[in-house]
Amino acid sequence: MTPTEISFDFAGWGKAEKITDINPSQKPVTHLDQPKHLLGTWKATAICGNDISSSCLYVSALCAAQAGILAPLVLLIVGGILFLYRKVYGEVGSALPLNGGTYTVLLNTTNKKLAAAAACLTLLSYVATAVISANEGLHYLHAIFQPTPVMLGTVILLVGFAFLVFIGIGESAVVALGIFIFHLFTLVLLVLLGSFAILKDPSVLLANWALPPTRAVLPSLMFGFSAAMLGISGFESSANFIEEQKAGVFPKTLRNMWLVVFIFNPLISFLSFGLIGLKEIQSVPPDLLARMGVVAAGDWFGFLISLDAFLVLSGAVLTSFVGVTGLVRRMTLDRCLPQQLLKENSWRKTNHWIIFGFLLVCLSILFVTQGDISMLAGVYTISFLSVMILFAVGNLLLKTTRSQLPRTERATWTNVIIALIAVLIGLVGNIIMSPRNLEIFMIYYACVAGVVAIMFLRVQILKIFLLVVQGIFDYLLSLGQGVIKNVTRRIHSINEMKVIYFTHRLRGICSQARKPASAMGLAINHPFNRLMSKGFDFLSSIK
Repeated sequence: MTPTEISFDFAGWGKAEKITDINPSQKPVTHLDQPKHLLGTWKATAICGNDISSSCLYVSALCAAQAGILAPLVLLIVGGILFLYRKVYGEVGSALPLNGGTYTVLLNTTNKKLAAAAACLTLLSYVATAVISANEGLHYLHAIFQPTPVMLGTVILLVGFAFLVFIGIGESAVVALGIFIFHLFTLVLLVLLGSFAILKDPSVLLANWALPPTRAVLPSLMFGFSAAMLGISGFESSANFIEEQKAGVFPKTLRNMWLVVFIFNPLISFLSFGLIGLKEIQSVPPDLLARMGVVAAGDWFGFLISLDAFLVLSGAVLTSFVGVTGLVRRMTLDRCLPQQLLKENSWRKTNHWIIFGFLLVCLSILFVTQGDISMLAGVYTISFLSVMILFAVGNLLLKTTRSQLPRTERATWTNVIIALIAVLIGLVGNIIMSPRNLEIFMIYYACVAGVVAIMFLRVQILKIFLLVVQGIFDYLLSLGQGVIKNVTRRIHSINEMKVIYFTHRLRGICSQARKPASAMGLAINHPFNRLMSKGFDFLSSIK
């Protein structure tokens, strides 16, 4: 091994130093990465709750399109699966209270490359969540205020929430809490007014129940379950900013998110059958809840629900920014991403490179798709369900490889395996329903994973670059040496050219003729030169 290779592959022996001069008045450092603000139960719940609770805006119609009148039952089953996942996430969060979610648990149970590959799924999920939520929220706002430009409004919304996270998580949590409270108030009001309207006139509900099923029970349950799994999207968000939560808050956020999903999703699905015809529901209208509100209480309530939809979808955008900041920071600390991302601004001490870098990625995808984010919906579905599957796998690995880690909550093996199989069924069902989504997902995933792969292979890439440059340099050097030889040879051939010199001054020539031919600059061996030499000798004899 050459010295150059040693200098690349060996960083040096380093040095050890024992520090004995410690100031006794200085407080001990308990956490090297302690954030400035720690979130309480309601603020932390609001940040992740806006994401998962926004699913009620679309999951009822998606589930009904596949399961028909069995949609409320399917959504209850999904709520039961989420209860199992509440235990799965609770155990991992108590054993490894670090940002990163799936990335962190796989990092501590497998290796960094596999963990980074899983983290790319979460990053992709956050990008899709931010762009889809912002765009759908502006469509709701456009329905209320017609002059609102959807594309420009989506850009403004993304930029606005990026700046809000840039200011600080404490300030953004206040906004998230306000949105969450207003959303819960709207949902409770919809349940009350919708129930009253159905009790007053149950004819629509009875008519929907009397309709014959469009497919067999088992396929209806399977594909309805697959579609309904989108109703728990966002449950993984709390694990990605667990370090910003106070002690004991994380399991409470899981409990609160489960309660929202378990109560409202099946209930709203049931109420939709009592207010709107089944065929209209199965057409998957984007404003299903707003239509329910109009039927239940009038146009004013439809307006209120549309406004709430805009706000809670905006809250999902905020969740994406907060979650991706925690995840990318954790990955950067582990050198999976460039260290530049860890820099903090002097004003608010936030990671502005992460925040605005994520903003640029979201804006670029928005402009590439020209606001048609239907392709991202499939990407979002597959990436989210894959993250849930890998988290369950990480829990199983944590039980076997890191069983000695202390934890306040434990999920049984049966619990984890049932949750894992359920989400696998949901993933397979979604792929069967739309196989093209898998192709689009692979394209987006390759782009995201490529960036992380470059970081892992950067030493090898630089070595290859060095070899290429050295090879080019050696080739140019040999080429230059060949050129120098050819030019030198040409110069010598020019200087060695044979010349015959004539003059009319015979005396000078004859006197020079007595000298050797080499002194006259003549090539004596040449026949013409020998003839000239004899001529000079003859002239000299005559003289």
